[in-house]
Amino acid sequence: MIYTVTFNPALDYVVRVKDFTPGAVNRTYSENIFYGGKGINVSAVLATLGFESTALGFIAGFTGDEIERGVKELGFQSDFIRVKEGMSRINVKLKSNEESEINGMGPEITAEDVNALFEKLEQLEKGDVLVLSGSIPTAVDDRIYETIMARLSGRGIRVVVDAEKDLLLNVLKYHPFLIKPNNHELGQMFSTELKTEEEIVEYARRLQDMGAGNVLISMAGDGAILVTETGEFYRQGVARGTVKNSVGAGDSMVAGFLAGFLENGSYEHALKLGTAAGGATAFSEGLGVKSEIMKLYETL
Repeated sequence: MIYTVTFNPALDYVVRVKDFTPGAVNRTYSENIFYGGKGINVSAVLATLGFESTALGFIAGFTGDEIERGVKELGFQSDFIRVKEGMSRINVKLKSNEESEINGMGPEITAEDVNALFEKLEQLEKGDVLVLSGSIPTAVDDRIYETIMARLSGRGIRVVVDAEKDLLLNVLKYHPFLIKPNNHELGQMFSTELKTEEEIVEYARRLQDMGAGNVLISMAGDGAILVTETGEFYRQGVARGTVKNSVGAGDSMVAGFLAGFLENGSYEHALKLGTAAGGATAFSEGLGVKSEIMKLYETL
C-alpha cells in the first residue's frame, strides 16, 4: 500500500477576476474549489493512474469534513486524524493581472494528535511506500520527518521525501528511497548555483553519498534528470504544451514516477511517466488525468 502524509490539508478556493482593483468590490468570472495539499495531490494522481493509496494527516472543523468527503470523490482512501481545535485551512488564490494568495492557518495540532499519527504509521508493513511532502505546520516539531523515518528505519518501507533544503538534508541519513529537489533547490543545499547538467549530476551524487537513494531533479522547461540508487543516469526532456497551472505539477511528477516504478521496476519508464504526469497537470486547470498523462507519455 502507498501512504501519503499531508500535515496541513486545505480547501483551495481559486477565483479569477478581470482587472482586480484593491479597495473596490470585484466580481469573479470563474471559481473552483480544489482539495489542496501535496500528499493529497500525490494520492489523487496515483488514483487516476490506477494505484490505491491512503491519505494521512490532520483535519478539523467543517472544512475538514469537506476535505474528507472530497478525497473519496477523487478516488482514494483517507485515514485522517480529527483535531479538536480550529479548522482545516481555506486558501484563497486570486488570479487576475497578478496572482495573489491568502493561506489559512490550519488547526491546533497537539502532541496527542502527533502521537496518533505515529500509531497509524506503526501499522505500515515491509514493501509499503510512504510519501512525506510539503512544509510543516508551526504547531508541529520541524524535525518530524526525521522522527518518522527514524521510527520506520530498517523495516523495508520505501520513503519518498519531497521537501525543501533542511527538511530534506536532515533525513538523508535514514536513506529515503526517492527525493525530488528541483535544480535551484539542489544548488541552495550546497550554497552554489548549478549551471550545467554535469554540475547537477555531481551534486545529486553528493546527496546519494549523504544517504539518498534515487535523486530526481526537476528542471522546469529543461526537463528532468534521474540519478538512480544503482548508479544509472537518465535524462528526460520536457512535455510540450501550454502551461495553465503550476500547482501540483511536482506532486504529479512524484506520483507518476511511483506509478511507473511500481508497474515494472524500470527507472526509465518511471521517469517518463513522472514527466508526463507533471506536464498533464501543468497543462490543466487542476490535476492531470490519465488520458492526458498517457497522451503526453507517447510524445516523450
